[in-house]
Amino acid sequence: MLEYISVGQIVNTHGLRGEVKVYPLTDNIERFEQLNLVYVEEDTKLISLDISDIKYLKNMVIIKFKDIDDVQAAEKLRNKYIKVHRKDTVKLPEDTFLICDLIGFQVLTEDGEALGKVVDVIETGSNDVFVVKSEAKEILIPGLKSIFKKVDMENEKMIVELPEGLV
Repeated sequence: MLEYISVGQIVNTHGLRGEVKVYPLTDNIERFEQLNLVYVEEDTKLISLDISDIKYLKNMVIIKFKDIDDVQAAEKLRNKYIKVHRKDTVKLPEDTFLICDLIGFQVLTEDGEALGKVVDVIETGSNDVFVVKSEAKEILIPGLKSIFKKVDMENEKMIVELPEGLV
């Protein structure tokens, strides 16, 4: 499992005082208010940044970092992902998982037939859709509890009961 989880991507600067505009990669945009310290990757190293202010603009988060005081300094952060340590992630309800933890899981039917591995998860709004790819084909599986019977985190496997006609 990843030790640091991406919670947003800096997509642009905002204003002239060093603020950045962040596209959130989390279901709960207000989770940013719980953060004081985040990380960005620079040359394969994680650099820590202290948050001094958070605002919201439509579906974006505006963040002011300490010691980033002008647009030139903020510009250097563009396109970088904001990461948090796993211990600082939001506590999830039972039977819910971080998407990044499920990528690469083997997907099997209840009969043991291998369908492939999870290569992506598409967030559609109503429910997530798992992209499962094998050498022969790619299938899209709706992320519904009625379909996903078991998620085995230890063995990185998912057991599904596919509705008729899906494959």
